[in-house]
Amino acid sequence: MTRTTIHLMRHGEVDNPEGILYGRMPGFHLSELGVTMATRVAKVLADGGHDVVFVGASPLERAQESAAPSARAYGLPVHTFSGLIEADNDFAGLDVNSSRALLAHPKYWWRYRNPLRPSWGESYRDQVTRMVGVIREVLHTHARGGEALLVSHQLPIWVTRLFLERRNLAHDPRNRQCALASLTTLTFDDARLVGLAYWEPAGDLLTAAADMVPGTSAAQLNTTGA
Repeated sequence: MTRTTIHLMRHGEVDNPEGILYGRMPGFHLSELGVTMATRVAKVLADGGHDVVFVGASPLERAQESAAPSARAYGLPVHTFSGLIEADNDFAGLDVNSSRALLAHPKYWWRYRNPLRPSWGESYRDQVTRMVGVIREVLHTHARGGEALLVSHQLPIWVTRLFLERRNLAHDPRNRQCALASLTTLTFDDARLVGLAYWEPAGDLLTAAADMVPGTSAAQLNTTGA
């Protein structure tokens, strides 16, 4: 029996002072704090004796930059997978940080016709299908018997976890447990999933982040920044 571990990492904080809902838009890079988060993940993995033999990432800049420190730490290239990309979203490009009321404008109402799919972007099932496809390829071809780090985005990681835990893919975004630079770790014996864990190697840095994406984090236990 061969044990393989796959870490699904959410990218670090993005430099986005205007609060654009960027989705798949190009040109959004990690902030200085985001680079620090990615570097922390690499250090925690290396210092913890994790046997990372493969690093992959979404094609978007923030994911590639989040994968880079771990790739350097292990002397590996970053392999790009389109299946790890952010969920497509009809609202990409909106300056929602300045006014959330933009999303309530009547011209957008038709996009809310089926929140269970959801109707404003890529379906949850389509996200799971492409994410699971990458996981299977890496499990059987690239990282068998070792560990892999795959850098993606909050929603694709979260709905993949819901699928693996046999939960409903429709969910309240405020309840997503997938903080910046977090790891959702999948453990396999051969092709059988035997463990799923969530951890935040850069958790102490989250209170300094300006992240407009909803979700929960252990960092919420520390609201003083101490």
